[in-house]
Amino acid sequence: MRVSFPFSAIVGQDEMKRALLIAAVDARIGGVMVFGDRGTGKSTAVRALAALLPPVRADQAGYQDGTPRSGQVPVPFVDLPLGATEDRVVGALDLERALGAGIKAFEPGLLARANGGFLYIDEVNLLEDHIVDLLLDVAASGENVVEREGLSVRHPARFVLVGSGNPEEGELRPQLLDRFGLSVEVRTPQDLDQRVEILKRCDAFERSPSAFVEHWAADERATLAAIARGRAGLPKVALPDAVLAFASRLCIAVGADGLRGELTLMRAARALAALDAVSEVTQAHVATIAPMALRHRLRRNVLDETGSTARILRALEEVAG
Repeated sequence: MRVSFPFSAIVGQDEMKRALLIAAVDARIGGVMVFGDRGTGKSTAVRALAALLPPVRADQAGYQDGTPRSGQVPVPFVDLPLGATEDRVVGALDLERALGAGIKAFEPGLLARANGGFLYIDEVNLLEDHIVDLLLDVAASGENVVEREGLSVRHPARFVLVGSGNPEEGELRPQLLDRFGLSVEVRTPQDLDQRVEILKRCDAFERSPSAFVEHWAADERATLAAIARGRAGLPKVALPDAVLAFASRLCIAVGADGLRGELTLMRAARALAALDAVSEVTQAHVATIAPMALRHRLRRNVLDETGSTARILRALEEVAG
C-alpha cells in the first residue's frame, strides 16, 4: 500500500494548510483554489490530508453504479487529468443496452469516484471552461446528473474540490474563479533554513517512509482530532451580529461583487472557530479568513496597482479602526 507524506510534516505553506483544514471541517465552503509555483507541495498537501482522514463507510464513498458495498474504505482522492473528456468526468450512459435490453447501464465517471472525498485538478486554469463550470455546479449541488437521449441518471457527488494553477500559464475566468470558496497563494520558500528543512524531511521520507510516518504519528493524530472536534462543534458555533456586520463592512470596503464573499467569510470563519474549539466567531477569525475568501473576488482597479491581498489588509485596518 502506498504511504502518503504526513500532512503535519509539510513545512510552511500555512495559509494553504489552513484552507484545506477548513474545507475538511465544512465542505460547503465551496472548494479551494491554490495559485503558485510548481513544486511547492500543492498536490502533496491535498493527498496527505485525504490520507489523514479516517476511513469512511463504503456505501458513502465512490458511487459505484448503485452496487451495494459494505465495510470501510479510505477517503477517495481523485486526480482529474487535463485531457479528460466530459464522459470520463461525469460518466457515460450505454444507450445501446438501454434501448435494446431495457437496462439503464451507467458507467460512473471521475465525479462518482470522488464522492465522499477530494477531487484535485492540477493546472485548472488550462482545463476547458465548460468542464470547470460543470465541476463547480456539481460541487455546489452535491449531485451529478447525466442525461442522454431522454435517459437520466442521478447520483451523489459530494467532494471537496481543490484546484491549482500557475497564473503565468493562463488565468481562470473571473466568473469561475469567484465560485471557488477560498483562494490561497503559495510561493517557493526564500528562507534558507526552511528550504534545508524541506530537503531533510523529503530525504527522510524517501529513505524510510514507514519510519518517517511513525515519527509524525502523534502530530497526525492531533490534527485528526482537531478536524473531528471541528466537525462535531461546527453546528454549535455562534456568529454574533456584530461579527456579521464587520464581515459585510469589509466586503463593501473592498468592493466585492455579490454576497458570495460574505457567505464564504461567514462559513469559513465559523469553521475556523470550530477548529480552534471556541464557541463563538470573533472579528479575529474573520480577519484571518478574509484574504483567502476575498482576494479572488476583487475587481481590478487601474488606479490601484497594489495586489488584492494588500488591498484586503488595508481595508481590514480601516474597518477595524
